[in-house]
Amino acid sequence: MTMPKEIHPQYVTDEHGEKLSVILPMDEFEQILEDVEDLAVALSRKEENVTSHDVFLNELKRDGIV
Repeated sequence: MTMPKEIHPQYVTDEHGEKLSVILPMDEFEQILEDVEDLAVALSRKEENVTSHDVFLNELKRDGIV
């Protein structure tokens, strides 16, 4: 996941200067969407069991794979 170095928003405001909407360049918007999707996947997987690299290597060695 990589955020754009800079985000270049343009704001749509009402007659009082209150921000109503934001406009982003497409590449920045698409990068943000991709990052949100990556975060959603990571969140959905947070309850999965994990194995540390060292444990994994030891299991491979034990089984004669490495």
